[in-house]
Amino acid sequence: MSNEISVFIMDVSRSSKKNVGSELSAYLQEVVVNLKDWTEKAGPIHVSHRAGDELVVVCRGYATAYTLAFYLSRIWKYPEHKPYFGLSFGEIDDDIDSLNIETWIHPLMKQARKANEILKSQQVRMQFRFALPGLSNGNSYEVFSKQFETLFNTSLTLKQEQINEQTDIQSLVCSLYLIVGQQNKVSKYLGRTTSTISSHMKKGKAELILNTFHDIVNVLNSLEQNTADHQIATLQKNIRHEITNRLQEYFPWERSSK
Repeated sequence: MSNEISVFIMDVSRSSKKNVGSELSAYLQEVVVNLKDWTEKAGPIHVSHRAGDELVVVCRGYATAYTLAFYLSRIWKYPEHKPYFGLSFGEIDDDIDSLNIETWIHPLMKQARKANEILKSQQVRMQFRFALPGLSNGNSYEVFSKQFETLFNTSLTLKQEQINEQTDIQSLVCSLYLIVGQQNKVSKYLGRTTSTISSHMKKGKAELILNTFHDIVNVLNSLEQNTADHQIATLQKNIRHEITNRLQEYFPWERSSK
């Protein structure tokens, strides 16, 4: 029986800069714990913090790895050392619960590594990229995997350009809106008027950025043979709950007051 999974391999930009390695390594250990907390009610996950600044995640569901990566990118603590994610998804014959990702060899891992290496080589680095296995003999989406890869990466590139154009406050408002879901709640947290928050949302193209994220998630879900909408809905609900309970920690007053 095949299992539908997704993978990301994450690295951190400029992690070799002096005096940040130990701090980033400690932070990544916190990230590992957070990822496991986020996915507690949404199926099995394997997370490995490898030497240096690399994280590897293997999880059930085509949309899960990208969902985790996007939320992680929005709460990331170090803006000068942003994470970037090579992503892949597909079917495996192995039982995901019993995988040992330290020794696991599979084309999906190879593709995620390939995507990560492409990002690493970019002068103006995107944060997300998919790489998918080539043509198969199956009847599923895999027949058109390279076309899907192109469409996903084009959407991600356009979204990244919009993200890069955001000011700090526009980015913060976008992230908070993703988590709390209402402009009035963002307004209350930041101590700004709702009209000010609305202006930041509009100028920062927050809804367009977040709609693109949700559209990609929905497409990934639709490619699964087993309906996964409830799984991703549960995952996102749990992520938002976990972050909301520690909102001041993720978005401290010093940052939100800028």
